[in-house]
Amino acid sequence: MSSLQARVYFRKELFKEYHFRRGRQRRPRFGVSLSVLIDCLSAFTFSSGNMGLELRYPGPDMQLLLKLMDSNRICTDAEIRTRIPETTPREYDFNLGGDGPQPLSFAIKSAALKEIIEDLEWPGSSIVLTVHPDPPRVTFRGEGHGDLQIELFYNAQSDLFISFQCDRRASFRYKYKHLKATTANIPASIVKDNRGSKLTVNDNGLLRVQHMISIRSSSSSTAGNQPQPQFFTSQGLGTTTGQGSPMPRVSYTEFFVMPEEEPLSAGGQMDGEAS
Repeated sequence: MSSLQARVYFRKELFKEYHFRRGRQRRPRFGVSLSVLIDCLSAFTFSSGNMGLELRYPGPDMQLLLKLMDSNRICTDAEIRTRIPETTPREYDFNLGGDGPQPLSFAIKSAALKEIIEDLEWPGSSIVLTVHPDPPRVTFRGEGHGDLQIELFYNAQSDLFISFQCDRRASFRYKYKHLKATTANIPASIVKDNRGSKLTVNDNGLLRVQHMISIRSSSSSTAGNQPQPQFFTSQGLGTTTGQGSPMPRVSYTEFFVMPEEEPLSAGGQMDGEAS
């Protein structure tokens, strides 16, 4: 099982046109080589005055088809061979409903999260993430040649927090390189606008890190380009207008990180830790 997985979500409102033909599968899944996809997209960016990129699936042989028409009416096509569904990453279940305990979560400014993780770096180290209900706080502890701890109190540092939901103590250890990967490539626009990142952890220690991304169209007005307030739901991240209705031009990226496989005591506490 993979210890780290990343996803990016795009709402259908982000596309100029979006057509989905419902078949036997409610949500068709397929895989492609990330390096091949990046190479194709990089080649398309050199086109002058492009009029939009068209993606189509499936092709005659189950390929992903890409087509770009530029302002000179020059058409560029690409076909990417897809992988069978069994080889695509698994769908993680966060148990966001039912009778079981709800995951713990908190949201803080993305710039602060990135700085915290960078400050805790030790070669080959691990990070212990602990969420406390009383007083409400979050502790990041780096373990390497020594120990370095950063503690954030929700009530005293409300300028850093956007939300905090915790009704029980939980503590899990993660590889530093995996946590570093969740913030290493945060888009500069997120850090500049001081947008929020949400961290959610379930009773098995599965950690989800979400970053909101605003997609600004060239036709947006000056007022529309201003950062919007964040809202957080159990399904993801978004923004709101002044009336509280969702803004459609928002996507988000999320990472799933598995904890290190070490003996834990009840409630996710590390052996030997006090409550």
